[in-house]
Amino acid sequence: MNSKFQIGDHVRIRADYPKGHIRTPFYIRGKTGRVADIIGAFGNPESLSVFGDGLPKQVLYRIRFNQRETWGDYSGPASDSIDIEIYEHWLEAPEKESSHAA
Repeated sequence: MNSKFQIGDHVRIRADYPKGHIRTPFYIRGKTGRVADIIGAFGNPESLSVFGDGLPKQVLYRIRFNQRETWGDYSGPASDSIDIEIYEHWLEAPEKESSHAA
């Protein structure tokens, strides 16, 4: 299995809202998390849901998000997290912060 990201990498979930049967939760799109686990390669569920062949297979990751960063009004402990399984085609490398001097 050839995965684009490794355990510990920071990733951002695409902020995309296509029509159809999408397996990526609405509330997590555009958020940044860290790869907690690489689960394996499986048929693309978005293709399979409309009787496609699911190819090419997509790597499925477990992404860990900080609860306070995910939910703006979260008042629990700062260490609380939520894990969500997301396919690779929804992940992108986060933009690096600019360090340009004025």
